[in-house]
Amino acid sequence: MLMRKNTQRGVTLVEAMIALLVISVGLLGIASLQLTAMNQNASSLHNSQAVWMAYNMSDRIRANPGEFDSYDGEDTADITDQDCVSSGCNPGEMVDADIADWKTMVENLPGGRGIISSNADGLLVSVMWDDNGTGATGTDCDPDDADDLICYTLAVAP
Repeated sequence: MLMRKNTQRGVTLVEAMIALLVISVGLLGIASLQLTAMNQNASSLHNSQAVWMAYNMSDRIRANPGEFDSYDGEDTADITDQDCVSSGCNPGEMVDADIADWKTMVENLPGGRGIISSNADGLLVSVMWDDNGTGATGTDCDPDDADDLICYTLAVAP
């Protein structure tokens, strides 16, 4: 009597499917990591730009010392255009021109806005942006409030 040897079939196919599953999960993890890295890179870029814009405005304020107090209360959300390139400006008009130029810069940030306010020591130059892309518009600079913009604030002394 001949006996047949019992062999398993399809084991290689199951092993291949499990290997494919493990590789797929790994690739999804890599894709998620790449997406997170890109988001963090964009956030870092916005922060660097905001720092540069705040320092740019502080330099403009220091370059017009006679009008230091005139910069208080300026907001890029409600600004008129002032051109001092084609025609000369007096120091008071230069304040409006500086804010108009600053507005053009700040608008390059997502939801960008700039506000200059005063404190006991001088002025606070704040650059704000919507880092998460959620449509935030609040200007309280509270990082725990999803409705507030992310802020970078720089103090400028007279």
